[in-house]
Amino acid sequence: MSRHSVLEVELSVVDPDQARLQQLGYKQELKRGLSVVSNFAFSFSLISVLTGVTTTYNTGLRYGGPASMTLGWLVVAAFNGCVALSMAEICSAYPTSGGLYYWSAKLAGKGRAPFASWITGWFNIVAQWTGTASVNFSLAQLIQVMIVLGTGGANGGYLASKYVVLSIYGAILILLGLINSLPIQRLSWLGKLGVFWNTTGVFVLVVLIPVVAKERASMEFIFTHFNTDNDLGIRHKAYILAMGLLMSQYSLLGYDTSAHMTEETKNADRSGPTGIMTSVALASIFGWIYLVALTSVVTDIPYLLNPNNDAGGYAIAQALYSTFHKRYGSGVGGIICLGVVAVAIFICGAANVTSDSRMGYAFSRDGAMPFSRFWHRLNKHESLGSQVAFQAMVSVATTGLYIAYALPIFFRVTTARKSFVPGPFNLGRYSVLVGWVAVAWVALLTVLFSLPVAYPVTQANFNYTPVAVGGVLLLSVGAWVSNARFWFQGPITNVDS
Repeated sequence: MSRHSVLEVELSVVDPDQARLQQLGYKQELKRGLSVVSNFAFSFSLISVLTGVTTTYNTGLRYGGPASMTLGWLVVAAFNGCVALSMAEICSAYPTSGGLYYWSAKLAGKGRAPFASWITGWFNIVAQWTGTASVNFSLAQLIQVMIVLGTGGANGGYLASKYVVLSIYGAILILLGLINSLPIQRLSWLGKLGVFWNTTGVFVLVVLIPVVAKERASMEFIFTHFNTDNDLGIRHKAYILAMGLLMSQYSLLGYDTSAHMTEETKNADRSGPTGIMTSVALASIFGWIYLVALTSVVTDIPYLLNPNNDAGGYAIAQALYSTFHKRYGSGVGGIICLGVVAVAIFICGAANVTSDSRMGYAFSRDGAMPFSRFWHRLNKHESLGSQVAFQAMVSVATTGLYIAYALPIFFRVTTARKSFVPGPFNLGRYSVLVGWVAVAWVALLTVLFSLPVAYPVTQANFNYTPVAVGGVLLLSVGAWVSNARFWFQGPITNVDS
């Protein structure tokens, strides 16, 4: 045995994380420097309720309004918790950066493993790309709204063209790429900053907004008022409620980040599941409190959604601006509040890029990405411009990523129901029941978020979700049938036998 091989054996003896990773078929290539707190921090920063709630509040306000959001959030949080619990259980058994697509390969059975892995991986990575695009595009939009409000409002201030907004968006992406070239210790610090900023930001805004507001909505309005006046041609309450769930579902998206960071996390089979469950639980609580606080200053829904108001129809920006203006004669305080949200969105965007890079690294390691050898290289230092487009990104990211979440859970409760060997964290006898609830919930969401969002359907309001999600399915299956099935074998072992 060579000296290098002896060293690897010795390391695997003293490092259970490396030993487990080798059992799963991979060498320890990434630096394992994250604690359970750091792992949680990445997921919590990526979920970022300040980001999700603020940027999609218009959607919730149009589709059902206060009741749809405040009560719908609780429904989504409960079912989303089942998805998170099932994912945490599987993560404990298979703590690798590949996450979802690796899990599908292990759970689908030997004959179906390559195809299951291929489909899950492509849904995962395309949805992550779309999610990153939606987060950073929303930041560019928010910056533009802050500039408008700071220069006199939409009826007199500087209203940036869509090309300026896209330029801001491009600059944000470049900056986030540079940040993600930093060593993992620096990125870990950024993740912790995200936890601090989101929790502190929510606390400050939740206290500040109701105190400053001269006019506040009643509790009855916040929890029972159902808005059907959406100018979208939709009046059926059940339909409206279904569309309104998108805000809550998108706001609690992204906790698979904990799984993608497991190869850089100590005690990964425990820390990864803990990161998933803790980030979802805290985001559900903080998000609902923040949502209620925002809704307390919503007293005139048509005005907040009116594109001719000071914020150009950006409901939360207008609500905050008006709240401070009525109290102090100036809306500067509202713009500062939006600045707090903007920082949270930026940190969320950074966490998105971090998660994307780990997923891309793992998928490329197994040869599934075009130019895989290029994308699999490690850093030596370790390390459409419209509201319609944004709405499409949000819907596609939410639907696509939850499909990727559900696929390994589906294989867990069907093919691998008896053969699955759980890790330190497991659901015991409730595992299959929770798994089926999670799968059923995602199946329902996939149908709901593919329905038309307005009637009559036109090119301007067409819901591109079924086209995009169907396109990913069609292209990935087509690539599999025509080419990939001849060479892609799923996760590739890169350790010596």
